[in-house]
Amino acid sequence: MSKTSSEQNKALVLEAFDTLFNKRDYEAAEHFWSDKYIQHSAHIEPGREGLFNLIRSIPSTLRYEHGLILAEGDYVIVHGRFSGIGRPAAWIATDVVRIENGKLAEHWDVLQDEATQAESKSGLPMFGNRFPA
Repeated sequence: MSKTSSEQNKALVLEAFDTLFNKRDYEAAEHFWSDKYIQHSAHIEPGREGLFNLIRSIPSTLRYEHGLILAEGDYVIVHGRFSGIGRPAAWIATDVVRIENGKLAEHWDVLQDEATQAESKSGLPMFGNRFPA
């Protein structure tokens, strides 16, 4: 049975994120991101090179974990955690990616510092089923 385009797009985004953020394989990552990549994040310089340069500047301890992932048409939304970024707290992110011609073409995100259990008014973790150590 073949995958639907939504399933293919989700798999594409997860493989792209793993390749860039966890493996830091910039040459392979070029195959996932469009050379006309549009970046809407306030934290990242324009284009594919802006994203790649940001990752180059972050400590090698960077790790990305994905949680919930949704796709509809050409859009994929991923809820994830960026840890080991050289900040006191990990970032919890919702990334919205538009796919065009089998590549990541456009990106928006919402980022916030991950709360500890003591900081959480809801008493629930922001990512996964447990609080950060």
